[in-house]
Amino acid sequence: MNNTTVDIPTGTVPFVEKLAGDPPPPGHSDLVVVANRLAVDRVVEEDGTTSWRRSPGGLVTALAPIMTRQEGAWVGWGGSPEEELDEPLEPFTHEGMHLVPVSLTERELVEYYEGFSNSTLWPLYHDVIARPDFHRQWWDTYQRVNARFAHAAAATAAKGATVWVQDYQLQLVPRILRRLRPDLRIGYFHHIPFPPVEIYAQLPWRRPVLEGLLGADLIGFQRRSDVSNFQGAVRRILGSSFRSNTVQVKEHDGGARTVGAAAFPISIDVDTITDLSQNPDIQARARQIREELGNPSTILLGVDRLDYTKGIRHRIKAFSELLEDGRLSVEDACLVQVASPSREGVDSYKELRDEIELSVGRVNGTYDTMGHTAIRYLHHSYPVEEMVALYLAADVMLVTALRDGMNLVAKEYVAARGGWGGVLVLSEFAGAADQLRKALLVNPHDIDGLKEAIMEATEMSAGEATKRMKSMHRQLITHDVNKWSRDFLDRLGGAVSAERSGPDDGGQQSAFMDTDDDRERRDHEVDEPFDESGPADGSAPGDGR
Repeated sequence: MNNTTVDIPTGTVPFVEKLAGDPPPPGHSDLVVVANRLAVDRVVEEDGTTSWRRSPGGLVTALAPIMTRQEGAWVGWGGSPEEELDEPLEPFTHEGMHLVPVSLTERELVEYYEGFSNSTLWPLYHDVIARPDFHRQWWDTYQRVNARFAHAAAATAAKGATVWVQDYQLQLVPRILRRLRPDLRIGYFHHIPFPPVEIYAQLPWRRPVLEGLLGADLIGFQRRSDVSNFQGAVRRILGSSFRSNTVQVKEHDGGARTVGAAAFPISIDVDTITDLSQNPDIQARARQIREELGNPSTILLGVDRLDYTKGIRHRIKAFSELLEDGRLSVEDACLVQVASPSREGVDSYKELRDEIELSVGRVNGTYDTMGHTAIRYLHHSYPVEEMVALYLAADVMLVTALRDGMNLVAKEYVAARGGWGGVLVLSEFAGAADQLRKALLVNPHDIDGLKEAIMEATEMSAGEATKRMKSMHRQLITHDVNKWSRDFLDRLGGAVSAERSGPDDGGQQSAFMDTDDDRERRDHEVDEPFDESGPADGSAPGDGR
């Protein structure tokens, strides 16, 4: 078929339709963001009292000023299951932002979040690197929770408001929200990859998920390939083709509306990272890190959630073979691998941790000397200040993701290094490869090719490294997180515009986005005007080059 209208018959997903219920009266917020988590973190003090702290995620940083001006609201889970709360959380205001908590039980967290979101959708959308699990009970809970989020958003949004739904945990929300509040302008952004239709078609509930997404007016993805994959799934499963990135969707009442799908590559708060890299205390910490590692000629760095999509095993294998081949030695090179804890209740993640730690132990046991360690493995997260110090200390950044929507760590490294050189080895399967073209692009499955890229990085001249890094830094400056949010909202037609946040917008913010990756990095934290020319020799503070 090649019709131009997607005909979504009423009752295709009767469970969701039933859960939508009657529409609530409109709220008062002109802009509503709907995400799995609220824009604040709950802090428990030593005396047992609790308070709220604005999340340092880049998504919050980018949207907070807009939401304050537009009487915006943020709908999300508060971070604790119902059973741990003395009483249900009511909507509240924090630092000028209206927050609407959505309650979840422990069972719902297991089935909706750990189950359907992270054991079904996550591996499926990442090219089935791990086997996805399909359980009907998880799907039922996913529908029920999505309906709850949609109802909360419907009750919060003013008449004609803009609602922006975030990520794969909430793919049914746009359709349910559309049924409840057809007056709303609804956007959805997909932070992770969208797989080819041959993979997506494995999902038993493939049709209602697509129908859920098509409830939005605009669907955003990280890469053009993700857009193409989504459009291919709509064509094959729903029987309709996009024309010029739009498709006409027929509604249950017989009307039709236009839905757009386009790429909006996400980015970071470049100014925050750049400013931190200029901090003398952080520069001193970078020099200290090099000294603690024995002042090797080259420090290689990997920073990831402990996730099977990140290619941690592949980089360890490549590095260990370079040691075995004698092309690198522990006296001259050290790999620092930060692997923050992630989804520790999921069996595949437990197995991955055991495998990686066994590999690290084997490599270190074989190649360590009394004064030098081959791999410094750190299974926890750090505050952004320590991360920037690590970026400044590292000569080579290894981003070897097997599949990644964007990978903002690559962009953080470039923002920190600026005109100071350093080499980024970047997987071609990460979305960041589309923008950071001066990185050394690799196929992480090709271990020999990865080894050659690592050697090219360690042997690259300071002048060439600085030239490449400056080029990538210029790209970041003009494509930061503020531009991302502004471009999406302008395209959605929500009559809102982004402004760069300043010192009065909540204090120091992290450049990290507020995705699962960044939430989990923060949950396990251990407390421990830009001159683009940089030093004449292209070295960063504490740099071994």
